[in-house]
Amino acid sequence: MVQEILSTDVCDLGPGYLHACLLPEQEIQHAFSVALSRYGPAALTYGHNWGALPYRSALARRLTQTTGVRHYPENLVLTPGTSQALDTLISKVARPGDTVLVESPTYDLALKIFRHRGLRIHAVERDPHGLVPSALEDAIETIRAKGGTPAFCYLIPTFHNPTGALTPPDRRTEILTIARRHTLLLVEDDAYADLYLDGVPPPPSLAALSGFRDVVQLGTFSKSVAPGLRLGWLAASTEFCEGLAARGVAISGGSSNPIPSLALTEMLRSGSYEHHLTTLRIQLAEHRDILVDTLRKALPEDFIVRRPGGGFFTWVTLPGDFREREAVAAARNAGVIVAPGSRFGAATPEIRLAFSAHSPDDIHKAARSLGSAWQKRK
Repeated sequence: MVQEILSTDVCDLGPGYLHACLLPEQEIQHAFSVALSRYGPAALTYGHNWGALPYRSALARRLTQTTGVRHYPENLVLTPGTSQALDTLISKVARPGDTVLVESPTYDLALKIFRHRGLRIHAVERDPHGLVPSALEDAIETIRAKGGTPAFCYLIPTFHNPTGALTPPDRRTEILTIARRHTLLLVEDDAYADLYLDGVPPPPSLAALSGFRDVVQLGTFSKSVAPGLRLGWLAASTEFCEGLAARGVAISGGSSNPIPSLALTEMLRSGSYEHHLTTLRIQLAEHRDILVDTLRKALPEDFIVRRPGGGFFTWVTLPGDFREREAVAAARNAGVIVAPGSRFGAATPEIRLAFSAHSPDDIHKAARSLGSAWQKRK
């Protein structure tokens, strides 16, 4: 097991990954069998620098259908997931000492990647609707007044991690307008776009709205299928993709994970991916509702428990007299591990709770334990 084994008396609501009951194991097994039968020895050799053409073609067709904007295989590069894609992208567009703009709060592991790469992090205000356009403009001008230029802006407009918020279309357009005015590259993490839980697809991505102008989009199947596949994509202009495919590591060994990509191609072609998504959305919505409804019933009104429209996470704002570390400690004493908002750069006391990694029964028990523990705050 690659995940830490915890006591059976402890429920960890920190990490965001799919519980075993949500993984399409049989569909994946069948897809691998079909892929190996269809492609034979070709599946076992080095992959194409950009990623297998069948994978990129099937993905382009799906993205065209779901976004209404034409995608081409030449706009896509296979990646092992969004984190690795982000690290690879940094090597192309930034150098140590450069500044990256991020939402506050934002994905904690992205912050670790930026720091590891020696980037300076400039936090930009976000509100319940996403990145605040005026704050983005102010941040750009502040950095330029000091003689610098932001390398890029990293943001998660669709079912934001950690808050679960969804940026509406007009706000997305404002952000794009500012980015174009300042020639600012936007890096859009779109990991949760397929996981809308109330039957309404999210607005078009920044990448789709821009036609890949000034935007690089990162996508993954780790959240919607299985993280063990290590499979995702980067969508950008053809010129940008050519630059990534020309890296020495890609020329030497080809793209990563050719066999899993061909298996996923079969899931896309056969319709099993869409069928799985339909079931997964229903299951995740059940998990979410159990967590949110149980907490709202158990906690006083001065706790704000948000119901996200998609993704894996519920964002809880604590009362002003309840310190974050006290909430984390009280939860741990009750047998529940939670993710403190400070990990994501939150400036106020917040808690992120994941509803994807446990069974409905375990989520219900954990929520009841949390409610009981947090009610007793001093």
